[in-house]
Amino acid sequence: MPDCAKHLGNSQIHRLGERLEKIKERHEQGFLTSLEFLKQILQVATDVVEAEKETDPEEERDRAKEALTELFNEAKNKNTHIIVERIVADIDDIVRKVRFPDWQHTSQGERLVQKELRRTLLNNKLHTDQELFDKAYGYIRQYY
Repeated sequence: MPDCAKHLGNSQIHRLGERLEKIKERHEQGFLTSLEFLKQILQVATDVVEAEKETDPEEERDRAKEALTELFNEAKNKNTHIIVERIVADIDDIVRKVRFPDWQHTSQGERLVQKELRRTLLNNKLHTDQELFDKAYGYIRQYY
């Protein structure tokens, strides 16, 4: 969880940490497929970004680059497929490559990010999973 010690008094961040821990446990026990694990990590990452924006918007946005990667690194285990790690890295990398200030407020910016995300999912043969696309795009849109 991103800098939990800093947010000890924030019950929302604490709940998200507990949620991440449950996802990690379920993944370790084999109850989550790699794809479901990725989707749930994306959802937690989106929720963390929202919670941190409410805590200290400017500082957290600057510090919190690559929240998805940070959460993934905390939750992965020896059974986590390497493909999931690559997709996580690619999702965080998309934004570094293609975003520009206020890209979310232009159709060109949104199309560019969506195109790169679709390409990433296609490269990993996951382009037909609309739920995965929606979760990844929602994370990118909110976070960056």
